[in-house]
Amino acid sequence: MRKINLFATFAVVLLGATLMSAQATRTWVSGVGDDANPCSRTAPCKTFAGAISKTAPGGEIDALDPGGFGALTITKSITLDGGGGQVASVLVAGTNGIVVAAGATDIVIIRNLRLDGLLGNGSNAGNSGINGISFISGKDLNIENCFIFGFNNAGINVSLSASASVHVINTVIKNIGTCTPASCTTGQGDGIFAATSSGLVTVGIDRTSVMVTSNNGMEGGNNSRVVVTRSLVEHSGASGVIASAGTAQASIDYTDMSYNVNGATAAGGSSVNVSNSKFGYNTSCSMNNVGSTLGTYQNNRDVGVLNCGTISPLGQQ
Repeated sequence: MRKINLFATFAVVLLGATLMSAQATRTWVSGVGDDANPCSRTAPCKTFAGAISKTAPGGEIDALDPGGFGALTITKSITLDGGGGQVASVLVAGTNGIVVAAGATDIVIIRNLRLDGLLGNGSNAGNSGINGISFISGKDLNIENCFIFGFNNAGINVSLSASASVHVINTVIKNIGTCTPASCTTGQGDGIFAATSSGLVTVGIDRTSVMVTSNNGMEGGNNSRVVVTRSLVEHSGASGVIASAGTAQASIDYTDMSYNVNGATAAGGSSVNVSNSKFGYNTSCSMNNVGSTLGTYQNNRDVGVLNCGTISPLGQQ
């Protein structure tokens, strides 16, 4: 009898270990799913949080149909895909939409999602979402074809303690923050903010629109390199694009920075270069140099106010 009991115990342990390791490379969520399901296509889960534990590292979670799939913390390489042409959303109050706290070699892809922080016209600031996407650790974060709106801190907040890369492609960020520029803390009220306390964070922003932010549209902070191309930044409470720290550099190309207080700003000893871009009806300065280095390739267009500070001409190559 003792041998039988030991065998039964071993079988149960083995079965549990097998079930824990049986993660799928592709799982599914649905607006009418259930997190008790295995997250297969025919038995999908209800939320991203329910699906991620059943998805293997490097795997993919796909939205099968429209739905709200809840907040999520990502701790491994994963792809989240809301699917094209349908409403796949993350709607949150009082918390972050998606937190990326992955490993040092992990790659995360977030695409085809809507993230709603419920800020509205600012009357819901006390109960709105914090950041749409918060990136605190990982190797590489990719945000593709997303709509992020109504968050009280930042649309995308990259605050790291090691080197990493970020790519934001074909994304819209709108209605961010309620602070005034004079009262905003670092990164608060920004559409996109990026900094790291150690190493270097490189950020590529392409075909992305940032509109109606209480502070800056796009900000490169400590130890950042930000490249912006083919994008639109308008109605920012401070600068459309700013490098705000001495260890920050920004390059801006084929980008429209209009209806901001300042179009592009170099501050804190940073370096900013601008080419092939348009500045329209900014209320203070088109290009604004505050004790830093701001260079132009002299092929930009200004409508409205002029530049402020020393703007250095750069030669064509």
